[in-house]
Formats: sequence, C-alpha cells, structure tokens
Amino acid sequence: MAERDAVVVGAGPNGLAAAIVLARAGWSVEVFEAGETVGGGARSAELTLPGFLHDVCSAIYPLTVGTPFIPSLSLERYGLRWIHPPFPLAHPFDDGTAAVLARGFAETGESFGEPVDARAWERLFRPFSDRWMELSPDLLGPLGLPSHPFRMAHFGLVGLRGAAGLAKSRFRGFRARALFAGLAAHSFLPIEQIPTAAFGLMLGVTGHAVGWPQPEGGAQRIPDALAALLRDEGGTVHTGRLIKSLAELPRARVYLFDLTPAQLLEIEGIRWPEGYRRRLRRYRYGPGVFKLDWALSEPIPWRAEACRQAGTVHLGGPIEHVAASERAAWEGRDPTRPFTLVGQATLFDPTRAPAGKHTAWAYCHVPHGSTADFTELVENRIERFAPGFRDVVLARHTLNTAQLEAYNPNLIGGDINGGAATLAQLFTRPVARLVPYSTPDPRVYICSSSTPPSGGVHGMCGYYAATAALKSNQGDHP
Repeated sequence: MAERDAVVVGAGPNGLAAAIVLARAGWSVEVFEAGETVGGGARSAELTLPGFLHDVCSAIYPLTVGTPFIPSLSLERYGLRWIHPPFPLAHPFDDGTAAVLARGFAETGESFGEPVDARAWERLFRPFSDRWMELSPDLLGPLGLPSHPFRMAHFGLVGLRGAAGLAKSRFRGFRARALFAGLAAHSFLPIEQIPTAAFGLMLGVTGHAVGWPQPEGGAQRIPDALAALLRDEGGTVHTGRLIKSLAELPRARVYLFDLTPAQLLEIEGIRWPEGYRRRLRRYRYGPGVFKLDWALSEPIPWRAEACRQAGTVHLGGPIEHVAASERAAWEGRDPTRPFTLVGQATLFDPTRAPAGKHTAWAYCHVPHGSTADFTELVENRIERFAPGFRDVVLARHTLNTAQLEAYNPNLIGGDINGGAATLAQLFTRPVARLVPYSTPDPRVYICSSSTPPSGGVHGMCGYYAATAALKSNQGDHP
C-alpha cells in the first residue's frame, strides 16, 4: 500500500481543519472517524420526536465566525449559512428584567439600568471588539511573539485575573456584574481564579464584534461543509472506524490525532518514552455538563421579553450565585443552583422543527464524571424565569457525563473543553514542548482541543498542528 503524507484520526472540526490545511499544501490525506458521521462535538440528531432536530453537543459559534481560519474557507459554497439572533445573550433576574449582550453597546448598556455601568462596559470591551479580527490570531494560538504586542499586553493586563474581582471593581450594579460572571463561567473554573476574566472578555468581545450565530439547519452543517471542502481538495474521509493502533492505519509520514490525552495513551504503536506518558496521565480534565433537549409545543414563555430575542440565555442569577455554582462543580460537589445555559434555535431557524413547534436545549455545569440526574433542578431553574415552561414540553432527552463521553469519547468525564483551562495548562496543553502540537514520536502530532487554544469550534488547534507538521517535514516533501 502506498504511503500517505498524513493520516488524521478524528473528524471533529479540529481534525477536519488539520486535514484541509495539509491537503491544500499538496499532501495526500486520509481521515478516520469512529462515529458514523463526521463532526465530533458538532453534530445534530432527532433526539426527542421525529422532525425535531437537536444539536447534540455544541450549538452556538462565536469562535467559528470570529477566528481567521474557518471564515477564510468560504464554506457558504457548501451550504453553510449563519443566523444571528437579535441578541447573542440574555441573563434574566427574579425581578422580571434581563441584562443582554447585544451587538451594540447602547442596547447592552441600557439593559443594566445603571448609566455608570453602561459606560464602564463599553470602556472595557470596545478597545478589543473594534480590533477583534486583528487580535484573534494572537489570542487563539500557541504562545509566541504576537503580531500586535501592545494590544496583547493590554488584553493580558485586564484578563489575567479573576472574573469576580474584575466585575466587582468595574461595575456597581448587579446586572452588569452577573452578565460578566456568566460569560466567565464558560471557563468551567471558579470565577475567582485567574484567568477567568480573560474568558469573560473574549466571549463578550466576540458578541459585540461578530455575534454568537447558529448554523441554519443545525450544528451538523459545519463539519459537513468542512468534509465536503476536504474531499474537493483531494482528501478522503472514513467513518465508523474506531482506531486502537497505528497498525490499523495506512502508512504515513505523519499522524495527527484529534483526541485527548486519555485516549491517546490507549493507542498502540506510538513511540513515547515513559516520562512523557506520565505527564499525559497527569493532564487534568475539568468539570462536566448535564445536557437536556426538549421538543416544545411553543416557545419558552420567558417573563423577560429580552430572553425571547436571545439565541442563548444564561440562568445564573447574581454574581454570587454564579460563583457558588462554579466553585461547587470544580470542587466535585453537586451545585444546588447550577449555572445553566439555554438555547432556543427554532425561534430563529424554523427548519429544525415541525411547523409551529420548537426545540430548546440546556446544559448545566456539574462535577467531573457526575452521573446525577439534574433534570428537575434545570427545569426548576427555567420555570423560575419562564412560568409555564413544563406545560409546553412534549418530550425530553437527557445526557449525563458518562453518556456524553460514550457519544463522543473526547468528552472525558463530560468535559467539553478538552481539559481544564487552568493557567498552568492553558498555553502548554497537554504537555509543554518547544514545538507545540508535536510529541516525542516525530511522526505523531496532537490537534485536539487538548492543545492551544483549548475548547470551542474554531479549528485553530487543527490549523496550528497541521502548520507545525508542515514546517517540521518541509524538507521531506516535494
């Protein structure tokens, strides 16, 4: 059998991105995916009732449209269309109001009910949102000499601190503080820790700069478009092929794995010294999620009108409640008021449900590996801000952390970020090396979200891993 230039294991967005970079460089590329469809954490399925299409894992994509690589591929040629809800995000409160992350600073500021906080929010975010597409390549990549060192230094000075401290020092009112806390909670870290402020900044900046869009027709449209482009570039994709050994793959110059360390350690035939394996075994995963999907007879009956116009709704309450929930999950305790994210795609994309019907999803942050059933707690959270919610539920589907990992083995213990985003791991994940993405076996590279810049559907882990492989092998290829 003729040797391939590259074999990629895993057809999630990062694996497909790596394969596209290599194919466009003239390399012969084959991709092997264990699932029956490509996509990894970006797949869609009828989980509840026929005709109700749900996004199984990821659903909202600020980093897909807000990074340099995927937008450069012109995937609209392959049917990918983006839908932008009126508000990227709403965060409701018990008084019937909601803070919103709008594209415009004026609308965002008005939702705080505190003019001083409106001004403080704009001062915090505008310097970065106005220059986001220049700043994003530096922020969403491995450590190195930045293209815009002064802007990066500014971001670091603001972001390398705990989100709770930043929110309380910048904002006076509970609405702005809570909105920022919910953004920072996407880190899955206690929001008092460094660098949770950076997560809050990044997600708020993308909301203002590019929005938080969803793909028309569901998450599956993203990997389907990437795979179609790869095939046009000469690459080959195999599905339903679980790889346990290099011997099961074609001979290749390099192998790129869109897998996390725990899975890589199970692959036979990789030549790694025991010291490197020990370091991979010490790699830390973060808290998990409990996921629900609903088929609905009508939209969620939110009390706050802003929630009816938002693609994503954060149910966290004031900053103190968000902090307590994230701390509990991090420490391995079940939160009593779990921070919950809700999505309502069919308000803006009616193609995903039968006429007049709707879907919604939610997930809450839970301890790593928890198999507890959080259905009642999550539905109580929604009912609190949307009385009558249970009356519109036609069917539900749940996934605990073990079931999520069974569906997508990259979600170790339900961790959707490929590993804890602690300061110690954020830039050197999974193991610090002179050439990021490389391993002690010169044939093997890692291109999963367990490498910089961590989780999110952006393809940048795959992009940079493929770039590293090309540079290291440029003398061996015509």
